[in-house]
Amino acid sequence: MDTAPENLTALLTAFAQGDRGAAEELLPVVYEELRRIAHRRRWQWRGKDAPNTTSLVHEVFLHLSAGHSEPWASRAHFFYFASVAMRNVLVDHARHLQRAKRGGGLQRVELREQTRISEQKSVELLALDEALSELGAREPRLLQIVECRFFGGLTVEETAEALDISTATVKRGWDTARAWLYQHLHGGRSDESHPVG
Repeated sequence: MDTAPENLTALLTAFAQGDRGAAEELLPVVYEELRRIAHRRRWQWRGKDAPNTTSLVHEVFLHLSAGHSEPWASRAHFFYFASVAMRNVLVDHARHLQRAKRGGGLQRVELREQTRISEQKSVELLALDEALSELGAREPRLLQIVECRFFGGLTVEETAEALDISTATVKRGWDTARAWLYQHLHGGRSDESHPVG
């Protein structure tokens, strides 16, 4: 990303205030980073029905365009909100798939680009979302750390900047959240894989 941080912050502020010109300027600047994040999340839910990277980026950008009114303080702050939007988009896809599975009055249409999450992965994602909601009710900061690190793909340093906390707090919170989620989702089973990470 070759835009200077101060210019990016100015674009983000104008975008948050509804400036459509800023939105048009901003998309190319943040697009590649959003694609990188979306690609990583897409592979997290890999399978033939994994969400398409491009459509995932566009849905996240639409969520950000529609639902934010306060200025973003920094690039990391923007990508925190992008992380939350990524979670929401993926969970919406998973819910859609589950409704379709139960009937829901929907007719299945095959698309050239696969945009849905596979059934097994959608169940896992919805279970993770439910666990995250419970975690957020108990420890909101831990939820924010997971959203940044897992859904947003932010580094420890970027997460610390986005949440205005120390890197040590992020590391501790990330370890605590992963352990809690693993216990919650697996009930103490001795799998080697963690639900996040």
